[in-house]
Amino acid sequence: MRNYINLGKETTHCFAICAYKDSPYLENCIRSIENQSVPAKAILATSTPSPYIENLAKKYGIPYFVREGASDIQDDWNFAYNHADADYVTVAHQDDEYEREYVAELMRAAKRYSDISLFITDYLPIKNGKVGSDINSRIKRILRMPLKVARWADKRMVKKRILCLGNCICCPSVTYNKKMLGETIFTSEYKYNLDWDTFYKYACRDGRFYYVDKPLTHFRVHDGATSKQFIEDHRRIKDDISMFEKFWPGFVVKVIMLFYKLSYRTYG
Repeated sequence: MRNYINLGKETTHCFAICAYKDSPYLENCIRSIENQSVPAKAILATSTPSPYIENLAKKYGIPYFVREGASDIQDDWNFAYNHADADYVTVAHQDDEYEREYVAELMRAAKRYSDISLFITDYLPIKNGKVGSDINSRIKRILRMPLKVARWADKRMVKKRILCLGNCICCPSVTYNKKMLGETIFTSEYKYNLDWDTFYKYACRDGRFYYVDKPLTHFRVHDGATSKQFIEDHRRIKDDISMFEKFWPGFVVKVIMLFYKLSYRTYG
């Protein structure tokens, strides 16, 4: 079994990989973690156990955890997060990948600031097997720009403002400071926007949103993605409207949604 990455005298990090059924992209995710420039610890968690997932865990020497009960995104994420025995935890999605310098950038940030609640990176989508930018990711990158100013990144007003025009943070790009945030951090009422709602919750609290303006995370866009399923059955629209109502009056939300729904084309 591999050792934790040392981010200081006593600081540790772990990738908590959430696996669902037999994704053909899971091994790519694991390889991107194995390929980190600084050796990375990982665990593999699932609520849909199978020989395929278990064999990948054995192949790469990754601790394997199975959650009992029906699959649920929030419960599955909390299960994986809680089983990661580390100070900093990245909840990795099985379809996504990480650049080699992800952990190295986290290490530099953790050494510099002790008040980081969320470590966030830029990201790029993977479409048809190719990594590349699109209009949606470019707009969200602009929304995150205030976090580049160090003296602003710990201000509640700034953290909330970057989220008021949509969820500009890519969930698998985020590492959580477990020492600061504690256990079971996902407590949202939403099924789709549980990540956006979680970021909003921690934006309203003390803690720095440390942002690395480099695309160190790649999220995969494909027909089997959960995001596409929520768009097709209209649950995403309901969640989006409800989230915008946390920031804006109803008539403003209607105007925002006219434009925000254009981002759904990412999965078109």
